Amino acid sequence: MARQCAICAKSVRSGFQVSHSHIRTKRKWAPNLQRVKADLDGTVRRIRVCTRCLKSGKVKRAI
Repeated sequence: MARQCAICAKSVRSGFQVSHSHIRTKRKWAPNLQRVKADLDGTVRRIRVCTRCLKSGKVKRAI
């Protein structure tokens, strides 16, 4: 299972960490994913969702 949001498909981004002397090394930015029980088409499933989708209400959480 990839580190990816099930709703918006946000995933790991890559880039450079730049030091004060401008030495560049590769690094990654991972999304803040939470494992939640969500109601998808009438069935309750555990999915990985980013916190932005949770906060905006794109996910209907199951009880």
